[in-house]
Amino acid sequence: MTDMDDFTLKLTNELRVSPLYNELKSKAKELVCRTSGDVSQLKMNIHEGLAKSGWKRSLQNEVYCRLLERVDAASQNRVHIKEPLAYIRRAQASWEKRILKSLNSMCTEMSVPLARKRPIPEQKEIRSNWNELGVDEPDLSLFRPVYGPKDFLDMLTLLKNPNLASEQLCNFWGLLKLPFPVKSLQQLRQEFCEMTPRWSQVGVDGGSHTDIFDAESVGLGQKVMAADNIALCQQYSRRGIPPSLRMQLWLQNVGLRITDSDRLRYDQLKMHVFKHDLLVDKLIYKDVKLTATNDDQYFVFEDFIHQVLLLFSRDTEVLKHFARSSATPPKSYIRGMLGVSDYAVVYPPNGIIPFHGFSMYVAPLCFVFEDPVTLYYFFREIYTRHFFRLHTISSHPQGIVSLSVLFESLLQACQPQLFYHLRQMGAQPLRIAFKWLMRAFSGYLASDQLLLLWDRVLAYNSLEPLAVLAVAIFAYRRVNLLETSSYAAVEAVMADTTTIRVIPLLQAILLTEH
Repeated sequence: MTDMDDFTLKLTNELRVSPLYNELKSKAKELVCRTSGDVSQLKMNIHEGLAKSGWKRSLQNEVYCRLLERVDAASQNRVHIKEPLAYIRRAQASWEKRILKSLNSMCTEMSVPLARKRPIPEQKEIRSNWNELGVDEPDLSLFRPVYGPKDFLDMLTLLKNPNLASEQLCNFWGLLKLPFPVKSLQQLRQEFCEMTPRWSQVGVDGGSHTDIFDAESVGLGQKVMAADNIALCQQYSRRGIPPSLRMQLWLQNVGLRITDSDRLRYDQLKMHVFKHDLLVDKLIYKDVKLTATNDDQYFVFEDFIHQVLLLFSRDTEVLKHFARSSATPPKSYIRGMLGVSDYAVVYPPNGIIPFHGFSMYVAPLCFVFEDPVTLYYFFREIYTRHFFRLHTISSHPQGIVSLSVLFESLLQACQPQLFYHLRQMGAQPLRIAFKWLMRAFSGYLASDQLLLLWDRVLAYNSLEPLAVLAVAIFAYRRVNLLETSSYAAVEAVMADTTTIRVIPLLQAILLTEH
């Protein structure tokens, strides 16, 4: 049996247990009941009926998504599905122990349980205040974030390839001295060639032809929506998405359809929130207050963000992404059964301990989705596709380590004088850019510009535009940065990036010879 035969068999078996299979089967039964012609034509009639009703396209989109996952896995040539490099696996395991130790220490110091069942009056109170969660302000002054971008970066700087001789480390100018293979500037230019000024871009064009282009873009986008083809949608999205079509095309881009069972599951997750209080609820609440609520763009979405993250913390479907992640979900033990594996449970139920700034993954989506159910499921989808890679240690090309190495490599190639100047004064560029990368620039750009950036992330199915944009911002501020003489001065120059226009800067890096 060939690899493709094996994959086809595996894919068929996976589809047989998917919700889509049951929906297709139900529709086929309807078609059989309505068919009164020749029995010999039954199979052909069912095929034609499924095609006319759009179910054939839904099946094709599902297969396309599975093929993309296979290509991604095959490109890694992985011996270990989760992580091929032993020293990276050890580093991730060490980091997880450190996070769990911090969480348990907080529990012990404050005499707060990891989880408890809410009393009936408290259940009624949170149910009645579900749409006003931001109004209640409990005293969380003693609670602290388990970790933040600075802590994570400090951990990454300790990474060292044991096969790399110490004298070879002097060849690395950057903060991360890892020989990870990353794309060159020329390779990135080829990959992101649709960003060339030869093609009009949503969010960048001005002048008299803007209205004409906007109308054409909306008209073409509507045709793409009608076609319901994920590959076509991704190709269209590479030049940006008009705001009026962003919700529908983002959903189509990831193949997300909200069903009645999804809405039922959403209500079940709400019931879990009402019945049980988790320690991570306090961390979520404090993070929302420290980040989104303090942001002029996102404070109005405080309740939505809080709802999404409370549901997310209890959603065990999120655990499936660990099959593709270098991380392992943390576990706790039922009281009195410490160390007994049979009484170990994943905590929190989704396996994700939020860090400082985690809520900013949700905040920008509130501009796109007004239905809380759709908002929740899209966030879960984009997190389990992309964002989980931004806070786990792995050698994956889309992981935060590779993105950091790519950033340092590109900046050295594009702006060697600037990189050397900052390095000499002890202001390594990655120390400034890392928080941008880890939060996918959420909170650091104007919301309209951030959504244009995330358009490209979804269209190219890649997080590499984040690293390219980080380089572009340094290049844009080059003159001022070269005049600095201290790390504090560099921070001051790079403090405000909300005036940045994303697409022109990306074009400047990708299309200019340096």
